[in-house]
Amino acid sequence: MGMYLIVLCTVPSGETGLSIARTLVHEGLAACVNLLPGLTSVYRWEGQVEENPEQLLLIKTKEEAYPALEQRIQELHPYQVPEVVAIRVERGLPAYLDWLKSSTQG
Repeated sequence: MGMYLIVLCTVPSGETGLSIARTLVHEGLAACVNLLPGLTSVYRWEGQVEENPEQLLLIKTKEEAYPALEQRIQELHPYQVPEVVAIRVERGLPAYLDWLKSSTQG
């Protein structure tokens, strides 16, 4: 089995998340992206505590595609330093993982 990842990426509410998701899937960098609206993120940025509405992208990909995916997110994302955090998938339904593999470049 190859190595698969779930990449977390927060985006501002609105069309940004959908635009990034569509691009990643169309370009084969991700097999699937789930958009979870309604988040409130509290974080420290440039010495200040910020609190903003955001949307979370759950991006399913394979490890070989990660470098290109990370670069593409940086190109598309409006934040100076976007959240891009990859978590390894330890297990999964074999048929789903096969689909993920065949649906992702790299």
